Amino acid sequence: MKTKVFNMFRVLLVVLACNLFTVAAVKGQKLNNLLDSMILAAIPNQQGPGAAFMVVRKGEVIYQKAFGKANIELGVNLTTESVFQLGSMTKQFTAVAILLLEQQGKLKVTDPISKYIPDYPGGDKITIHHLLTHTSGIKDFTKMKALADIAQKEMTPKMMVDFFKDEPVDFVPGERFEYNNSGYVLLGYLIELVSGETYADFIQQHIFDRLGMNHSYYASDRKVIANRAYGYQKKESGFVNKTAINFSVPFASGALMSTLGDLLKWQNALVNNKLLNTAETQQAFSRYKLNNGELFNYGYGWHIKEIGGITVSTHGGSIFGFKSMGVYVPGEDIYVVGLTNCDCNSPTVLTENIARLVINETLKSK
Repeated sequence: MKTKVFNMFRVLLVVLACNLFTVAAVKGQKLNNLLDSMILAAIPNQQGPGAAFMVVRKGEVIYQKAFGKANIELGVNLTTESVFQLGSMTKQFTAVAILLLEQQGKLKVTDPISKYIPDYPGGDKITIHHLLTHTSGIKDFTKMKALADIAQKEMTPKMMVDFFKDEPVDFVPGERFEYNNSGYVLLGYLIELVSGETYADFIQQHIFDRLGMNHSYYASDRKVIANRAYGYQKKESGFVNKTAINFSVPFASGALMSTLGDLLKWQNALVNNKLLNTAETQQAFSRYKLNNGELFNYGYGWHIKEIGGITVSTHGGSIFGFKSMGVYVPGEDIYVVGLTNCDCNSPTVLTENIARLVINETLKSK
């Protein structure tokens, strides 16, 4: 009798497990369909450049798909392994590189930049913290008319710093937040001065190699890169190949390339403190105060904002021919990334909307 009851109980458990699996599968398919619809509505032309998206919940990839062409001329489709230029998502890596050096005792974010670049104008009042948080007041080189004169030239980091350092400042350091690419070029230069390595080598050895990010690179138009997505722009006449830029110009503010899979390795490393200890990680994802005590919504390399009342860390990127966006929801351990190979297809709003949908679906299932 006991054996019979036990067998019936086992059958019941199996049936229950199958039902739960079926419910989960149906929910997963429904979410898949919703995400497909959202993305195709935003990027309907599958014969033009497109995008790759990934949604991760509690370390599990629940959605990963590519749309459109990696190369229009050859008719090659984008895949989830395609390599995209990241633009300003590079700033995350630059900020973490600075925090790695602080963790090693080689610098402090409270140091004035004059400690490392003695001749920098007003450098005794501008700290590394100001550069990290876009509160330095220095001139953003992307807003300078003379940028066109150097955009395709090979520039050393010092040449880039010299290009903007004598420009009048926009405000006193710490007075306000104003997004600034020059600050992150300066940070890249500081990484080289302090570490004795080139920025590209430092990122490669201390981040990419350590995390097994085997498909991430300091960008190059000359290097042969497997699965490279080619960048496009849209004109009235249709799609054209992206405007060329020498990657030594955006440098540490926007010159890295990566894939969905490698960005997941990056995000997991941040969550699990594989690179930074808890204190340094907290610095990256904290809000900071201006001189007047007002909080602003930027940490070190990430915007800190809210989606549907839930705190998230985000950052996008834009460089000729490419746009990118990443959203991490720490409270629910949700990570959403969108990478596009046309600067006509901004993934910013779409990625945030996907994150909002996944947050709502997660909360409903609790």
